[in-house]
Amino acid sequence: MDGILNSDENYEMGYHPSPSSWDQTDQSPAETPSYSILSRDSFAYCRTISETSTFSEHTDDNSYSEIASPLCWPGRKSPTRASLSRLGMSQHGHCLDEKNRDEVSTDVELELMKEKFSKLLLGEDMSGGGKGVCTAVTISNAITNLYASVFGQHLKLEPLHPVKKSMWKREMNCLLLVCDYIVEFTPTSQNLKDGTILEVMSSQPRLDIHINLPALKKLDAMLLDVLDSFERTEFWYAERGSMSGNLTRSGSFRDIVRPHGKEEKWWLPVPCVSPAGLSEKSKKLLRQKRSCTNQIHKAAMAINNCILADMEIPESYMASLPKSGKASVGDTIYRYMYTSENFSPDQLLDSLNITSEHEALELADKVEASMHTWRRKTCLAHSKSSWDTVKDLISDIDRSDKNHLLAKRAESLLFYLKQRYPELSQTTLDTCKIQYNKDVGQAVLESYSRVLEGLAYNIVARIEDVLFADKSMKNQD
Repeated sequence: MDGILNSDENYEMGYHPSPSSWDQTDQSPAETPSYSILSRDSFAYCRTISETSTFSEHTDDNSYSEIASPLCWPGRKSPTRASLSRLGMSQHGHCLDEKNRDEVSTDVELELMKEKFSKLLLGEDMSGGGKGVCTAVTISNAITNLYASVFGQHLKLEPLHPVKKSMWKREMNCLLLVCDYIVEFTPTSQNLKDGTILEVMSSQPRLDIHINLPALKKLDAMLLDVLDSFERTEFWYAERGSMSGNLTRSGSFRDIVRPHGKEEKWWLPVPCVSPAGLSEKSKKLLRQKRSCTNQIHKAAMAINNCILADMEIPESYMASLPKSGKASVGDTIYRYMYTSENFSPDQLLDSLNITSEHEALELADKVEASMHTWRRKTCLAHSKSSWDTVKDLISDIDRSDKNHLLAKRAESLLFYLKQRYPELSQTTLDTCKIQYNKDVGQAVLESYSRVLEGLAYNIVARIEDVLFADKSMKNQD
């Protein structure tokens, strides 16, 4: 009886007794161990063995007891069957729960995608009256909003949450699918069986999409890999305000080089390092990742600038330009740009003493407006009668050369300004181009490159913050 009780305890613990423990005279053709642990992987196998073993309602004359085992009494259910039944129902229920959860998750994602696709078709005008924005602007807004949803609260150097990462890849793939159907037709030769050569029009991906979209996808994957590489680090983060005053620090206005004024980035968590600072290996890896991400930032910024340059300038922007470029940039900058024989944009920027991002952006808007004002004057100067054009070519002094020279110097100044302050927001012209753009392909490329540029810059800035914290800790020692 004690043995039977012990067997019941074994059943409760999940052990599977062999038939030999119940019937010593039963000569089974296959040897079985004294017990086995019941697992999910072996569940089906154990259930089959129990049905063909001596766990049945027959008795053996050579058993230890003359009385049939209580396990075989009528109305008494075998604990093995009960245990296996409970385990089988539990596992089956668990599988059903997982399947149901997967189906529910898929249904929710499908409904969300249907909603977003419907909004794209409606141009964000839910009334359906056709008063929504054009498709290009809708897709541009969708990519921008998706980036804000996924990376807006990602303020630390750490891997992106799997749910967010899956959301980013899934929805970006859907938004980029439209580029597969943007093609251009080119004439090609087709040879027939009878030797006749026909010239037919064949479709191929549009050149700007064919070149830039694969590059942007590669940059996207590289940035996610950089974030995934910060799984194990020698630094950590603390919320601002939860640390002592000697550990808090200030940052620049998101300038990588940080040569100018500083302002506190209060919305960011503070990177912390141990009193001994970072190891040389860790600092070397951080510098390598900073260099790699900085190159990604430059590549994304170059693509974005190229796409913006190809966009048409809206008529509303041209109508708002001042009549004089001098009135736009001011007397000081105009005098230096016009009178200087050896124009140096760097020297001019140094003399202006820009101290904030707002001042840099304001200067960029003024220089860009004056550049297009002088370009417009140059075009108007060449749209004269044929006799006036001949006289202008003969004349030693041509007023259009002045406008052309000023426009070139303004373009150079704007380029150096953006290179010195890569954190600059979009200028008024860039915003206007995006707002009035109707080319879907350009909208996708511009918004995709813009969000990747912002992500790359943020990663570089976070790495700079960690290196700055390490340097500050060593200076305290």
